[in-house]
Amino acid sequence: MRNAIPINQPILDDEEIQLVVKVLKSGILTEKGGGGFYVSQFEQEFAKFIGTKYAVAFSSGTAALHATLMTIGLRSDDEVLIPSFSFVAVAEAVVLAGGKPAFVDINPDTYCMDLESLEEQISSRTQAIIPTHLYGLACDMDPIIELAHKHDLIVIEDAAQAHGAEYKGRKAGALGDMACFSFYATKNITTGEGGMITTNNSEYAETLREIRNHGEQKEYKSVIVGHNYRMSEICGAIGVAQISKLPRFLESRRKNAETLTSKLSGVGKLKLPAVPEGYKHSWYVYTVRLRGANAGKRNKVVGKLREKKIGATVYYPVPIHLMPYYREQFPPEKGVLIKTETAARQVFSLPVHPKIEDEQIEYMANVLKKLLK
Repeated sequence: MRNAIPINQPILDDEEIQLVVKVLKSGILTEKGGGGFYVSQFEQEFAKFIGTKYAVAFSSGTAALHATLMTIGLRSDDEVLIPSFSFVAVAEAVVLAGGKPAFVDINPDTYCMDLESLEEQISSRTQAIIPTHLYGLACDMDPIIELAHKHDLIVIEDAAQAHGAEYKGRKAGALGDMACFSFYATKNITTGEGGMITTNNSEYAETLREIRNHGEQKEYKSVIVGHNYRMSEICGAIGVAQISKLPRFLESRRKNAETLTSKLSGVGKLKLPAVPEGYKHSWYVYTVRLRGANAGKRNKVVGKLREKKIGATVYYPVPIHLMPYYREQFPPEKGVLIKTETAARQVFSLPVHPKIEDEQIEYMANVLKKLLK
């Protein structure tokens, strides 16, 4: 029986184990301000990798998104422009911060935020834009930032899937006013659970540190409304080990993606992932589109792949604006998200993580090609 090939998996070894044991033996499992020895080291090394002045660690990527919106002082009537073709956390963060999500359509080639749709959605109530670097590919950020400056809007990158992705020589996470990363177990690097916000703005960094620790400027002196969003020392220690391995992980992912592309090229029913010139994909997953398919046909292919022990997964079968809560509370105008809804019926993702071997890539490609004949 062939071993299953998961869509993603954490890659941990003795280094992570030894650092966690050190934390356990020290008895300091967390630091009240949120900046213990290992968390602080992880922040410094992550900021250096991304190329920003500051990195502030959080308990999750969702907490990071929420904290950025708290930092900019979002109010109840304020709108935040987000893609509907993304994980629901980005919409949750807007609602939790008291704002209203306004949904933007995607570019069908990159699955990232579409500039024309973005411009159409800007209103007098818009305060921020959160472009999502989906599947490990950065958004086309220069025109987004230019548009934001024109309308005096904040840009917060959702880089939860884009550790190490690059856009015109700059890393995702160093492009907007702030950026949010996730270290969930399936991400390109992991701390089990965890998040990070990168920024070059010292005032934002200071406010973020207060927010993650109950709004405290110093012990028992809360100056703003905050939350308990601290990262533990155990997570920080795992992060210290993981960040040093990220370049190697990315190299493996890119090699695996290139190999899979070479095996699947020429399969007319598949639209393979595009990497625009000047971009570097971080290959969180390898996402293909089944041309002209409906959701039922796509789901049948995914089901057959899973029967063959291939962890094919659909990200995302239901766009956020069609989920019951958001459909009722924040309905977009009918027909404005056609590209999003079409992609949700046709895309599926294949694994390209570093633990995959060439033989497994060959197997995945052969199985998929046979299914599509």
